[in-house]
Amino acid sequence: MALLTRGRPALARDRSGGARMTVVQHLEDLRRALIISALAWALATLVAFLFYGRIVDFLVARAGLSKVGLYVTSPAGGLIFGLQIAMVVGLVGAAPIVIWQTWWFVSPGLHAHERRLILPLIAATSSFFVMGVTVALFSLPLFMRLLLGLTAANLHYLPFADALFGFVLLITIAFGLVFELPVAIFVLGVLRIISSGWLYRNRLYWIVAMGIAANLMTPGFDPVSPLIVFVPLYLLWEGSALLLRISGR
Repeated sequence: MALLTRGRPALARDRSGGARMTVVQHLEDLRRALIISALAWALATLVAFLFYGRIVDFLVARAGLSKVGLYVTSPAGGLIFGLQIAMVVGLVGAAPIVIWQTWWFVSPGLHAHERRLILPLIAATSSFFVMGVTVALFSLPLFMRLLLGLTAANLHYLPFADALFGFVLLITIAFGLVFELPVAIFVLGVLRIISSGWLYRNRLYWIVAMGIAANLMTPGFDPVSPLIVFVPLYLLWEGSALLLRISGR
């Protein structure tokens, strides 16, 4: 409990013109943030493992493999697969607390007016990450149909659990991170590193970069799956630039 409630008396003095935080204090804050994040991840993983059977059923259904199921290559393969699923789902579930601790740790480097944005940024960072994961899971059936549709007629797909897990993990984490683009743009704008005018002047370069990112994130060589990533990514970019302009940055 003391770990969760301990404040930063030295930090308050620093903001009023007093002494800066020492290296030891920074390391103590880092230790606190890591411990709380690890505990949150462990608890969320335990809860996810209790329901991992339902999670696997959901994953199999989204991948369109309900009729064939998944295969493992060893007697312990099912247990290992369950632990992997639980850890990833636990990480997603614990993401708000991990993000909260990350922002808490970097807050000493922010000014007073910037620290007032921490809670909204925690909510935005968590929301956009979950949004990216949701889009990835929503798009999974389309990805599976497109990839399997490109498979040669004499090749037959045998869905092994670990291979499917790696594929789903790749696209969900990639989507979750890329959907943090609005938060990154807004933070850079608040810090006066970029401005809405700079974003609009370089819109073409951003479009090209987002197009490349969309193609790298999506498997296969079809033109449809990159669009699934590019369209929401571009809309998020436009929304972020507009928010900066409205806020006078």
